[in-house]
Amino acid sequence: MPVSALQPERREWCAQLRELASGRLRPLAEKGEPGRVNRPLVAALGEFGLLARVFPAPGEDRVSALDLCLLRESLAMECTEAETALALQGLGAYPVVQSGSREQRERWIPEVVAGRAVAAFALSEPGAGSDAAALVLAAEPDGEAGWRLSGEKCWISNAPEADFYTVFARTGEGAGARGVTAFLVPADRPGLSGEHLDMLSPHPIGTVCFDGVPVSRADLLGEPGHGFGVAMRTLNLFRPSVGAFAVGMAQAALDATLAHAARRTAFGGPLKDLQSVSHQLAEMATRTEAARLLVHAAAAAYDSDAPDIAKRSAMAKLLATETAQYVVDAAVQIHGARALQHGHLLEHLYREVRAPRIYEGATEVQRTIIAKELYR
Repeated sequence: MPVSALQPERREWCAQLRELASGRLRPLAEKGEPGRVNRPLVAALGEFGLLARVFPAPGEDRVSALDLCLLRESLAMECTEAETALALQGLGAYPVVQSGSREQRERWIPEVVAGRAVAAFALSEPGAGSDAAALVLAAEPDGEAGWRLSGEKCWISNAPEADFYTVFARTGEGAGARGVTAFLVPADRPGLSGEHLDMLSPHPIGTVCFDGVPVSRADLLGEPGHGFGVAMRTLNLFRPSVGAFAVGMAQAALDATLAHAARRTAFGGPLKDLQSVSHQLAEMATRTEAARLLVHAAAAAYDSDAPDIAKRSAMAKLLATETAQYVVDAAVQIHGARALQHGHLLEHLYREVRAPRIYEGATEVQRTIIAKELYR
């Protein structure tokens, strides 16, 4: 990482991560089927101890957001599939860490960390994406037994292949966010089904359908009516690291373009000597570094319990994902038609880079959060 503020040991760790990703993880990713969970890749993330870095160490109550960002950026530079598989494990299981019972944590977290169980975060619905508090998945009371879940979740990463889902449903304690409860739902519950969705980005995503799925108080994550807070606390941690994922993709695109512009000749010399190209490269590099610094600042705010975590997280995700889209698009333009060939790095990044501007809060949602926080 070209950020001088990082300690030497962290810079060395990032270099080791990139080497591991390119040498050991990328071959596993290339053997996977697009749009499906790559269990050998997830298992390797556990074997190499990377999934353990997503969750608090024994005796600790939280994870370092800066280390999570460095981990995601480093993996993204070399193997986006490995980065995404790691991030989805964290997103799906972190609510269990922060709000689950001891029994839930002991049952599932070791399996997730080892790469043996696949987790999913089931918040979005066909009519409740950006407006997550408008979700309608119903948790109907079922006498003394608990509740039964009825409805559909949509655009859920790792669905329908996950081994368990963190599910947010409406129990009705109040309107909007106040009536949402979080549940841990194993995939083998009766009435639970789903199907794959064929999306632009290559990571696994699908729907989850609930037909009277039984859940009890033992499945609660936190208290009834407080599930929206469970979701937002998880997103406050992972939003800056979505920005780190975006920065990693931007850096990979920038590195490829610097190399291409140095060796490709046109109009009597290398592309890099054309002012239009060199100025574009300078803009790409500057925006990437600015996004990286904002991501690191947001991570530092999280790690220090700063009062403006929500604002900084939103700013980091906003700037980094928009920057990555710009940088990858500019890289494609400089490379020309070759970058659009299937199998080219930039063709892959072009498909990957679009989704982060939508998931975990679209760009417009981040601007809304920032504006509200400015007046808080």
